[in-house]
Amino acid sequence: MTAVTYAEAQPTATAYSEPARRMTLNSWAVVVVFLPPALLLFTVFVFLPIAEAGWYGFFNWNGYGRPEKFIGLKNYGYLFGNPTFTRSLINNGIIIVFSLLVQLPLALAVAVMIAGRLVGAVWFRMIFFLPYVLADVAAGLIWHFMFDGDYGLVGAVTTAFGAPPYFLLADKTWAFSAVLIVVLWKYFGFHMMLYIAGLQGIDPALLEAAEMDGASPFQRFWHITLPLLGPMIRLSVFFSVIGALQLFDIIVPLTGGGPFETTNTMVSFLYFFGLTRMRIGFSSAVGVVLFIICVTFAFGYQRIVMRDD
Repeated sequence: MTAVTYAEAQPTATAYSEPARRMTLNSWAVVVVFLPPALLLFTVFVFLPIAEAGWYGFFNWNGYGRPEKFIGLKNYGYLFGNPTFTRSLINNGIIIVFSLLVQLPLALAVAVMIAGRLVGAVWFRMIFFLPYVLADVAAGLIWHFMFDGDYGLVGAVTTAFGAPPYFLLADKTWAFSAVLIVVLWKYFGFHMMLYIAGLQGIDPALLEAAEMDGASPFQRFWHITLPLLGPMIRLSVFFSVIGALQLFDIIVPLTGGGPFETTNTMVSFLYFFGLTRMRIGFSSAVGVVLFIICVTFAFGYQRIVMRDD
């Protein structure tokens, strides 16, 4: 190709200017049409409630009339000096550790076993996923009856062995273990389905090639399956931590925060010690602390751990 022919073949700036300009105008039109409604909804239903909660946290207010009794940071000082809130914060941490060390590895193991084309694999998936479909309040009520010493499964088992009925939910030492059992039962299937979706996206040719090269099943899992499943595992960890921090619907019907306020989470503490006692300023302070913890984790985790996903 000669120099003249090559120059004629190249698109000129004029050829690109009109489509590019038209695309820019279309983009601006989309922004003008869709951004203001979305921004309005975000402002009204997200930003303003958060700002109001932060403002109410500086008042001793029962929710009636206008907040007038300004007390500064006393709500926050009382909050961090409250042993019940400290226990609630620890309980949230225990749920997070339990989810990361027990629930997620178990969900991954079951997902690996039933992700293939096994007979009845679809039924296994449905059985494990059904608890997640059930409402949290209903799950809490069901397990509350299951753990009851008089007519529940635990009481029936203990009396069958000649022992007196055992009231697990009334034992302040072991009552929180009931919460962990329900959390494992309720959300296990959700994480399992995430891992199954990730496993189905892995090219089988990679595993077949590794098997032909003499790699053992554990080596194929450790060096191929697990790295390729990394984005889904990181997403599962994110959902698990955020869900543990916001756990509330199961606590109220299952234990009601008892016995002796040993099974509260931060959200149930906000409800029982703030809203039900008409301490709206104090409950707003609890909400602000919970919001800061969740936002800090969410942005930090996505910035550090999920930045390449």
